[in-house]
This record gives sequence, structure tokens and C-alpha cells, in this order.
Amino acid sequence: MITIKKLGFSYGDKVVLKDISMELQEGRIYGLLGENGVGKTTLLTLLAGLKDTENGALEIDGQIPFERKPSFLSNIYYLPDEVPAPRRKAIDFARDHGQYWNNFSIDKFSEIMKVLDTDQDQRMDQMSYGQLKKTFISFALACNTKYLFMDEPTNGLDIPSKAQFRKAVSKYTSDDSTLLISTHQARDLEAIIDPIIILDHRDVLLNASLDEIAQKLYFDYSSDADPDALYQEMVPGGNIQVLVNKTGAESKVNIEALFNAVLLHKSVIKDMFNK
Repeated sequence: MITIKKLGFSYGDKVVLKDISMELQEGRIYGLLGENGVGKTTLLTLLAGLKDTENGALEIDGQIPFERKPSFLSNIYYLPDEVPAPRRKAIDFARDHGQYWNNFSIDKFSEIMKVLDTDQDQRMDQMSYGQLKKTFISFALACNTKYLFMDEPTNGLDIPSKAQFRKAVSKYTSDDSTLLISTHQARDLEAIIDPIIILDHRDVLLNASLDEIAQKLYFDYSSDADPDALYQEMVPGGNIQVLVNKTGAESKVNIEALFNAVLLHKSVIKDMFNK
């Protein structure tokens, strides 16, 4: 389990994270959302042990990430948004680097590369940006780590590749693994992320499962605008509206509308889900 208590981090005089607290349970695929600059990437690098906390506490299964013990590192993988392209064939890179993770499978890497329609015998520095991204995604999943942190993994992927990515994550992630995926493209991941975390500089505005969200909020797709809506947007055929769910009615969570409603009513949403 990941436990974060009153976490704080700054770059010089610029406070990026302050008093951030939350828990992440095992066996979930968390979607990490937030406006630009709220510290999503910083949080991922802190979890991966690449930066040390300034204030508060951060533990993963009782270990402090920044101590970077081999037993910890073999159980986590962090995939940043931008990764340099080695002058090597993908299969050779995977075979050589995979030895640092105890459960890495070269067969699984090759299989996922096929699912993502990527050539494992191509040199990585000669790949397109999207092909390179899919190669690193394949490697990340093939490491079979207990914790996997991904920063904007669908950036640079075309529409078919995004569908392939969702398929690969769903198929090749074990039931006890915990994924934390930072994204600006909520629609790309809507079918696989649950719970949803919405981050602010000084707060976790939301950390809830889709079931919890649907119990407390109602997502209405009617043509009639409701003056009590927390968020409202015109879409073809009517409106998408986010309302307080006063009747317990069922609805499908729209993550983009949820995100906008949370930003407009931070204190209301936080109070609602902390009760």
C-alpha cells in the first residue's frame, strides 16, 4: 500500500506540493488528474524515489522510496513522459535492461510489442515518437512490478494506438498490481482507470472509486439545463451536467465533466467525499 501524509515539496521558493495526504490500495489502476503545474509529475518522481520529500512522510509497503533499496526498486517502475531513444534494437534494450527487475519477462515484452503493433527488431533511435512510446510501455508492463507509475503514457499515440494501450494495460497487469497513471487525456483512459485522484497544489480534491462518485454525483445527459448543476456543458443533442445525486439514481461517470465540476467547486466536492 502507498501511504502519503502531509507531503510537501518545493523547487526553491516555488511550493509545488503542500500537506498532500492519501492512501492508494493494491490492485487498482488510479487515474491522476490535475491542472498544469499542480505537481503530478513531481508526485510520481517522489514515489519512484528520484526526489526526496521536504516535509511529511511517504511510504510504499513500509519502505521510504528515496532510500532506493534494491528490494524496493525491483518492485517499482516509473515511465516518464519523455524518454531518450537508445541507439539499440528494442529487443536488445529490453533483454539487457530487464535483468534489473526480478519478474521481467522477455516473452511478455515481445507479446506486448505485437499487441501494440511495434517492431521489436527496429532500432529505437529510428522509431517515430509514437513507436518509441509504445516500446517503453511494453517494457514497463513486461517488468511485472507491483507498482507502476506512468506519466502521460498516451501522449503521442494515435487513436488506434490508444485503444491498443488500453487493451495492453487491461490484459497484462496483474490483479495485485497498483498503477498510477497521470494524464491530461481523461477520455483516453476512461475505460481503465478507477479510482480517480484529482490533485491540487495544497490538497487532494478527490480520491474516490467510480462507484463512490456515481453514488454522490449524478451525470445527466438531458436537453434541459438544470440551474442547480455543479457543471454544465453543451454537447451534440443536449447537455452534460453534473448534479448532486439526491435520489440515488444511477448514471455513467463522465471523467472530463467530473474534473471540471471539481475545479469549479473544490470545497463542495471535498466536503462531499470526506463525509
